[in-house]
Amino acid sequence: MQNARIDQIEAFLKLRRIAMVGVSRDPKDFSRGLFAAFVERGYEVVPVNPNAGAIGEVLCYPRLTSIEDPVEGVLILTPRAQTAQVCEDAITMGVPRLWMYRAIGHGAVDAEAAEKCRRAGIDVIEGYCPFLFLEDVAWYHRAHGAVLAVLGKYPPREDARVE
Repeated sequence: MQNARIDQIEAFLKLRRIAMVGVSRDPKDFSRGLFAAFVERGYEVVPVNPNAGAIGEVLCYPRLTSIEDPVEGVLILTPRAQTAQVCEDAITMGVPRLWMYRAIGHGAVDAEAAEKCRRAGIDVIEGYCPFLFLEDVAWYHRAHGAVLAVLGKYPPREDARVE
């Protein structure tokens, strides 16, 4: 189950300085395409990967807490097993918004870590791929969004949860 609302996603995408945790060293990896898409759209993307010194020409940090200047949001692309540590770092840094990427499988989504972030005041998006919501993307990203809408799995505009 994906857990997000369109208003959260729109708010995240209005940020300008975003840490992207789990960007691959492999230029052909999906995460590198997503990184490039954000950069092409004018975002200042701060890559985080403990095994990379740079992503393209951009300095890469080994851990979220290694970033000197504050980021407005964090996009987690790591395996779920690493999400809790990234969330702990985000809490320590006081990051206001966090997105746990998921396309298929679990992705980076960790419900327990998400709840801990929420208790710390972080707005959390659990699931979905940013390509579904970015402007001017390839047709297959739009098609994926259309399929989710038909299946009733596209994020709602309003918070539909019953309290």
